[in-house]
Amino acid sequence: AMAGCGWARAVRGLLLDVSGVLYDSGADGGVPIAGSAEAVRRIKASGLKLQLCTNETQATREDFVRKLRALGFDISVAEVTAPAPAACHLLKERGLRPRLLVHDDLVPEFAEIDKTNPNCVVLGDAAENFTYANLNEAFRLLIGMEKPVLISLGKGRYYKETDGLKLDVGAYMKALEYACDVQAEVVGKPAKRFFESALAELGVPPEQAIMIGDDIVSDVGGAQQCGMRALQVRTGKYRPSDENHPEVKPDAYVNNLAEAVDIILQQL
Repeated sequence: AMAGCGWARAVRGLLLDVSGVLYDSGADGGVPIAGSAEAVRRIKASGLKLQLCTNETQATREDFVRKLRALGFDISVAEVTAPAPAACHLLKERGLRPRLLVHDDLVPEFAEIDKTNPNCVVLGDAAENFTYANLNEAFRLLIGMEKPVLISLGKGRYYKETDGLKLDVGAYMKALEYACDVQAEVVGKPAKRFFESALAELGVPPEQAIMIGDDIVSDVGGAQQCGMRALQVRTGKYRPSDENHPEVKPDAYVNNLAEAVDIILQQL
């Protein structure tokens, strides 16, 4: 069956989603998905380039990488493209001073950013910080602005942790968009600029890269819109109903990262 995998040809680099592809997150630090640490080792040994492209916003990249290394993944901070550093770049570029509604552990990423007298809201996966009081405070700031600016670090609907599915930042982004009649600017997948910066860090043109993810819209759809091939893994938040998605058709389905790597390496 593997002989007919045209999608696997002429690949020089892989972009990997992290949560749901490498591991399932959880309060205890999470658990690696079977075969994924070995798959990362095999990618590196093969000479293919590798970049993690994640919407993870519950930790700084340093802490995130420390956690991945503890789970057995040979990854460095430079190999991670994440929304918070990209957002900081945008904030500085535009002279924006954010009110942060993010996870406590993410706050150090914004250490260099002026937060006095805020003129925008930055929304991340705040988890337990998504209280009514915090959302209402963000709402009041936005509704009081002549031209409200809402920046969201991703727009995922939910993700999978070891104890089940969890609401993601996109659900809260929609609530603020609706209440304030504002359109959020998304930094992270599936934004084209975010994928383009990950490809730039990978150093590979889109037609020579494959994105592997568990999110049909953010990972697969976003990557395909940038001219990449994209695979859907049947791990993480994957649900069989994803295979009937009205707009997004992955270049292939694979059971997990290990299987995808098997097929890709056979084509090298």
